[in-house]
Parts: sequence; C-alpha cells; structure tokens
Amino acid sequence: MFDPKIKADKKKIDTKEFELPETVFIRDIENKVFQSIVLQCLSEVPGISLVEGNFIDHLLGRSAEGVKGIYADQDDKNQSVNIKVEVNISYGIEIPEKAEEIQSKIAEQITQITGLHVSSVHVVFKNVISVERAHKLNQPQTPSPLLAAKSGEEYTDEF
Repeated sequence: MFDPKIKADKKKIDTKEFELPETVFIRDIENKVFQSIVLQCLSEVPGISLVEGNFIDHLLGRSAEGVKGIYADQDDKNQSVNIKVEVNISYGIEIPEKAEEIQSKIAEQITQITGLHVSSVHVVFKNVISVERAHKLNQPQTPSPLLAAKSGEEYTDEF
C-alpha cells in the first residue's frame, strides 16, 4: 500500500517545453471600404470630379467595381495597399499641386482608418473640364419635388 515514509517523486511539468502555435489575426477589408474612404477624400478637394461611366451604366446604376475610377490592391504580406484614382480636373488648376493634395489626403485617411500602410497613390487625370461644368458638379443638387414632399411639407390639392 502507501508508505508515507517514501516520498513520491512528482515531476513538475516545464511549460517552456510546450510549443503553442502562434495566433494569427486576420482582417479583411473589402474594396468598397477603400472606395468610400477615397470618395470622402475627393469630396473635400475642390476642382476635381470622378470619371463617370457611360450613359447606359448611369441609367441602370451599375458598375463592375462599385465605383468607377477608384481601384484598391491589397498586399496581405506587407499589410499595405495600393490605390489608383482616375479624376477629371477643372481648367486652370495646376496638376502637380492638385495631385499632391489628393495623394496626401488619401494616404493619410486610409492609414488612419484602416491601419494599413499606403504604398502608393496613383492619380490619373483623364480629362480637363470647363469651369462652368466644375461649378455645376460641385454645387449641391436641388431636391426633387417628391423628396421635398417627404421632408415635411404637407401635400395639398390646391394649385
């Protein structure tokens, strides 16, 4: 039986001998997130507009990538992203200064929001638009009568 005079030699387990697999944390960011961030940045830059799709795509509200003219390519190994933006610029605006403004805003916002390194921001100027058209594009659209009725105005049959 059990003899209390004989001490059992208990082996202590050394936890250093265990090799636990390293935990891998993965986060996926869809391209639409990058497109939304870039759209917000571009809305703050005066004198430019996004490249528009063709008339049929505009009528049907379709686009292959979500937003035409904004492309994001992620590098999972380096935790970085490459951005390509296609824009139109208003006549008379200096392209090098505008490109630097666009690039710095996009790189800063994407890094701040996603935590990813922005390895490149490629800005492609596709067209020069007239000053009148630029003002038209940058002005807020007037709401349609249907939207105005929904915003609180009461419907009446009076003319």
